[in-house]
Amino acid sequence: MALSAADLLIGKLVTILENEGTAIAGVRDQVEKIKEEFLSMKAFLVDAEANKAKTEGEKLWVARIRDLAHDVEDTIDEFMYQTYEKQSGGQISRGLNKTICGPSNLWFRRKTAKKLQKITDMIKTIPERNQRYGVGLLGGAIASEDIHKCVQNQADSSFFIMEDELVGIEGKKQILMGWLMDEEQHQTVISVVGMGGSGKTTLIAKTFSHERVKRHFECSAWITVSQTYAMVDLFRSLIIELYKSRKEDFPANLNAMSSRELIEILTDYLGSKKYLVVLDDVWEIRVWREIKVSLQDRQRGSRIVLTTRNEEVASNSFGVESYVHHIQPLQKNEAWELFSKKAFLTYQHRTCPTELKSLAFQLVDKCEGLPLAIVALGGLMSSKKSLDQWQQVCNSLNWHLANNSSLDPVKNILLLSFDNLPSQLKHCFLYCSLFPEDFVIKRKRLIRLWIAEGFVEHVKGVTPEEVADGYLWGLCFHNMLQVVERNETGRPKEVKMHDLMRELALSTSEKEKFGHVYDGREVIEDISTRRLSIHRTSNGEIKSWPGMSKIRSLLVFATDMSSLSFSNALVSQFKLLRTLDLEDVQIDKLPDAVVYLFNLRYLNLKGSLIKELPESIGRLRNLQFLKMDRTKIELLPQGIAKLLNLRYLTMYRLNKLELFMGQFNMISGTRAPSNICKLQQLQYLGCIESEGNIVRLVGNMTQLKNIAISNVKERDEIDLWASIKKMTLLQGLQLIASNEEEILPVKAQCSPLPHLQQLSLIGRLQNVIPWFSSLQSLTALSLHWSRLEEDLLPYIEVLPNLTQLFLTNAYVGKELCFGRGFVKLMRLRLVNFALLKKITIEKGVMPNLQYLWVDSCKDLKTVPLGLEYLSNLQSLGLADVPMEVIQPIQRGSADHFKRLLRPSSKDDSSLPIHF
Repeated sequence: MALSAADLLIGKLVTILENEGTAIAGVRDQVEKIKEEFLSMKAFLVDAEANKAKTEGEKLWVARIRDLAHDVEDTIDEFMYQTYEKQSGGQISRGLNKTICGPSNLWFRRKTAKKLQKITDMIKTIPERNQRYGVGLLGGAIASEDIHKCVQNQADSSFFIMEDELVGIEGKKQILMGWLMDEEQHQTVISVVGMGGSGKTTLIAKTFSHERVKRHFECSAWITVSQTYAMVDLFRSLIIELYKSRKEDFPANLNAMSSRELIEILTDYLGSKKYLVVLDDVWEIRVWREIKVSLQDRQRGSRIVLTTRNEEVASNSFGVESYVHHIQPLQKNEAWELFSKKAFLTYQHRTCPTELKSLAFQLVDKCEGLPLAIVALGGLMSSKKSLDQWQQVCNSLNWHLANNSSLDPVKNILLLSFDNLPSQLKHCFLYCSLFPEDFVIKRKRLIRLWIAEGFVEHVKGVTPEEVADGYLWGLCFHNMLQVVERNETGRPKEVKMHDLMRELALSTSEKEKFGHVYDGREVIEDISTRRLSIHRTSNGEIKSWPGMSKIRSLLVFATDMSSLSFSNALVSQFKLLRTLDLEDVQIDKLPDAVVYLFNLRYLNLKGSLIKELPESIGRLRNLQFLKMDRTKIELLPQGIAKLLNLRYLTMYRLNKLELFMGQFNMISGTRAPSNICKLQQLQYLGCIESEGNIVRLVGNMTQLKNIAISNVKERDEIDLWASIKKMTLLQGLQLIASNEEEILPVKAQCSPLPHLQQLSLIGRLQNVIPWFSSLQSLTALSLHWSRLEEDLLPYIEVLPNLTQLFLTNAYVGKELCFGRGFVKLMRLRLVNFALLKKITIEKGVMPNLQYLWVDSCKDLKTVPLGLEYLSNLQSLGLADVPMEVIQPIQRGSADHFKRLLRPSSKDDSSLPIHF
């Protein structure tokens, strides 16, 4: 984490040196020197990160570097703060009760230069002090193999777990045995993937050692791949294991042989044999690329099995036939059974006493079906006999994970995943722990917070959002985050943290001074972390604590926080804040002091009761993200145009508390001044209300990738499409008519929109738009209240990338027939078709459809015809349709529906049907 802190600081210093030349006049030399010192120190930090500090002296050295990096950041930020204070004529100091006094600019520059010089001197003394006290990290620490040894021991012990100690494994084992012993003669690779502790190794060990499997193969080998493996050692181990499986003596002098000689032995030995090789705990695909030369396909039915935490490794095709088995968490009843076997072994009848059941269920729920965690926690609780002891563990599981040796297996496995993350992902992962337990985190919210925090590195030719998106993919691929929902392209849309992962991350965050979660109960004497997340308050109030001036990120999830509590006096203490997230917090006024937070990059007011923004909002010159969805703000002030760095601005307003997709007037936009067109960096604007000449002016914002405009009228047609023509980067477009009778001004012909991926039209259409069929990049199409008399399906069925289609009162005909095409469509929603009697799906159409929802079609006579052709359908929803449609399904008597109601051979559950 010290490396991560240094990386962030170096990036910040480089940016300041490049972009703030005038502002840092007088301290530039000191900033440059510190940058060079940290660049030199980074090499040592890389070793520290890889080897893990062992002695107290080494740990102190790493912690000191982290603290010095924070000191430099504070000094630079305070200097920039003072600079902006002078530029604004002292208004910031007056607005914040003179939190920083400013006698003279020159005096402050000298003071800052002295501070930076002092820090530089302290950095230079670190090697001398280390040498004086014999701290050996700089000379090269012994590689930390402790965790790897523990993991190896756990893998070895998987072979000796008694069958009666296993739960929920038999079905998975049968699937794997089927793949291992099928009739396919070509070499096959089987990947078993899941987060650390999910039971991958245990499952494979029990399958590998099964008598039928042993008899099926002529020789076999089990190799555990460490993160720091040497290929030549893997070849040697492979030879030894293969020979031992046949009780043969392996060649002498293996240690003296080169890689080439070892490969020759392997290829000769395996040339005529059917073999089984297990590569346990593979971290990267490079392992397969390097080892496959020795495991050639002789078409004798050989199998290679990989276990991995990395989805990217598992999803690789390997150039041969391959299968992937995703380890699923234990079901609740299975988890309880496994926990009971460990925790209540010495209890009467080996069952949980009544008084402990509530606490026991809490602990089992914390494990979220993770077998290793359940076994370890069950073992710990087996020694706890009283209610008080159980309550203590429940209240302090975070502490026990960090300090109780009984839980070391869990901690070691999870830490191994964390330690293996690239440096830039470690901050991103820890940041997720600031969200509440079991909180579903939206992708867009998360990556924008990461960008505002400065976690996202600059990559030439790639937007910060795209880089951050890659970080999120990386955390999901490493199974550090769980994907709750994916969008139509398969990209994670919502994620969450496993409870124990979060507990471990919280422990690491506290230790590294990264962040702190306040639950409203603890007494805080001083805040030493950089980020504060408030989950609960004491009577709706947030107290003031020493150290608040160091906070860079404030996230408030205590929705009961009062406006009185969030006062100017409180806000003024967060003078260097970069992110302020108040989503769904029920405050009705934004404190005036917020506009003086010059360092603020991210401001989230979504779901609050705020009615207006102050005219002085333009002082937030560094602001990049401003969210005002679901507030009561109807008009933006003139000062909004001064936010020249703004990249993202959302301001939807809900017209009704209870939303129903069949309604027309669900959302409204916000009125904006005409000078909003000065926001040349803006990429996302939604939803702005059409008023005056605003439709024409938005065309000046040529960097826009997404725009939503409400209150659109027929007379806007010329200006609207002239503006859209200028938006050459446009990926998302939403147009909302002023009322349900207004004709949306959608031209019969328009300029090409080659990048458009999402199109939403809310309002009447006179005809089907011919250019729909030209939208080759379109993935999502929503038409609401179009009330077309002409069948639109022939115009959109050929769209090659359409994955999502939502139609609400879009067609007034009596029949919809999906006759061809829709090759990638995955989600289809049909709502409020008043006259629709029949829906037909021809064979071969929509082959990838997974989700079908039919709602408020009150004249429908039967279920959609052709459902039996939808082999990938996972969910069917029917709402507000005649009972004559639903009853045959409930009875299971509709012939064309029987296949969907019958469990398939691959899954023991039938299709989810929602009424």
